[in-house]
Amino acid sequence: MQDEANLTYTRAGIEPLFAAPKTARIVIVGQAPGIVAQTSRLYWNDRSGIRLRDWLGVDEETFYHSDLFGILAMDFYYPGKGKSGDLPLRKGFAEKWHPQLLAQMPEVKLVILVGSYSQQYYLGADRRKTLTETVQHYKDYLPQYFPLVHPSPRNQLWMAKNPWFEEDVIPALKTVVAEILEGA
Repeated sequence: MQDEANLTYTRAGIEPLFAAPKTARIVIVGQAPGIVAQTSRLYWNDRSGIRLRDWLGVDEETFYHSDLFGILAMDFYYPGKGKSGDLPLRKGFAEKWHPQLLAQMPEVKLVILVGSYSQQYYLGADRRKTLTETVQHYKDYLPQYFPLVHPSPRNQLWMAKNPWFEEDVIPALKTVVAEILEGA
């Protein structure tokens, strides 16, 4: 991924963090690696990842070593810390790299969109007014996309206010994922 825009990261010895196995059946598109993931060189390697794998109904071995999951982000590098959370993502990154990487994964049956950045990019004008409404109407985007809220522990309050998510959406997600993986 030689790119002038990534030169600062390359010079610091930081490689882009993604996975695009040719046999991927499911692609997960998130925001950007967190500092733990970037430091450890393993995407979704934190409490958010544990929760995400639980939501998917898969274990670490399947998630990391089956080559059935592609992992993309709206930027493949941790953006840094800002005053109130992480800094904004770089513009134009997904537009440049996602089409190329998705073309390398011809067996993809589902793209899971984690958070508002990926939903905005992939769903565009078809997304609902809010992330909550988009996730609540996940069936409208199937079979191609499955929108999710971020699995961050910081979203405990959101999950408490939206019990339908764990009651309806997560079981549906597990079913869709299981059906795709069983057909692999």
